Amino acid sequence: MQQTSSKPHVCMLVLQHPFTDARIFKREAISLVKLGYQVTLVVPRNRAGYMYDIDGTPFTDRFLEQEFVHESVRVVSYTPRMPQQAHMDKAIRNGSHIYFEDPLYKVGLAQEADIYHAHEYHSLYSGIGIKRALKQLKGKSVKLIYDSHEITEGDKVPILKRMLPEVDTVITVSDAMSVWYNNALPSLPVEVIYNSPPLSDTYAPAPAAKDTFVACYEGYMHKDKGSSDKLFGITEICSQSFDFRFKILGGKAGAPIDLPAAVQDRIELCGWVNYKDIPKYMSDVDVGWIDYDIQASTTPLNYSIALPNKFFSYLNNGVPVVVNNCPEMARVIRKFDCGIVIDHATPTAAHYAECFDQLRKDRKRLQVLSENARNMMRDHFCWEHMEQRLGRLYDGLAQQIVGSPSS
Repeated sequence: MQQTSSKPHVCMLVLQHPFTDARIFKREAISLVKLGYQVTLVVPRNRAGYMYDIDGTPFTDRFLEQEFVHESVRVVSYTPRMPQQAHMDKAIRNGSHIYFEDPLYKVGLAQEADIYHAHEYHSLYSGIGIKRALKQLKGKSVKLIYDSHEITEGDKVPILKRMLPEVDTVITVSDAMSVWYNNALPSLPVEVIYNSPPLSDTYAPAPAAKDTFVACYEGYMHKDKGSSDKLFGITEICSQSFDFRFKILGGKAGAPIDLPAAVQDRIELCGWVNYKDIPKYMSDVDVGWIDYDIQASTTPLNYSIALPNKFFSYLNNGVPVVVNNCPEMARVIRKFDCGIVIDHATPTAAHYAECFDQLRKDRKRLQVLSENARNMMRDHFCWEHMEQRLGRLYDGLAQQIVGSPSS
């Protein structure tokens, strides 16, 4: 099952994401294969021993082997175990590999790759152990990338900061996140690679006239982001005044959304949509809705500094984004005039309903926002641009590896 390549062997370390994750597999791993790298993905199985999809649905009829190749990416699976904080701290402080013993460390070490790419705080820990072990046991110098999808908080921060000096490059998903890492360790190279999809080839400008106004929510629903109660409230208010529909793309296996009787015929539950089919589902959508509670005491810092998948998914299809005053999303929207920021930390359903009604009445403004959204993706943010960044980063690391074919 070994791939052949003229470039270094890349091993991606994953502890908490499904192997089909849009960023990890469909974008980064596939792009690296396209760029000529040999890619191995080390990923977890669920408690029942199955690989699982984005929404948690287990693959019970395929991907049953411990090791297999999928879309030219070599996948090695394992049974995960989360390392404990106290043990992590002890292992990191020790300076050697001797206290590393978690399953991801063991499976990742066995790959003997040239570049390791960790996707979570805990998989970075395993990557540190692998990097040390290969150097101390085999005299092999490898490169380590930390792909920070979100900002680590709480009691994990001190351990993270002790790990960062052993990282060769950090990748973040927003400019605000890169500032956090630059402040944590100014000498650390940081690259921003947005969570953006390939440019949609089915985009059509928003119509000048349309009877039904369609809003969309993409992703999981949670009380702190994409509150179902707020979505139901928006739908009920809007439907009293005009022909309104809310389309929900996403959800979680085994967790159906119960629709109140008053809005059942106004909300379309699409379930989890295939990554490549999203443009089709977005074709009649007028606005994308994002609502993060950025004031709750338990609110993660990520809500303020995030540029999530759904944000770029909307914009990629020429769908303007309506969002509450989340600083990083608000900054991008205002810079490119590609949506509406409700200048309120916790807007009510009535606030959103009023915004939707205003956009419905001003189709020319909605058209401008739609065109700006599409243009910003085409010119700056789409995955085609991100793939170039990823390639430059990897080629630079490859040239630093002693004895690599690219050096």
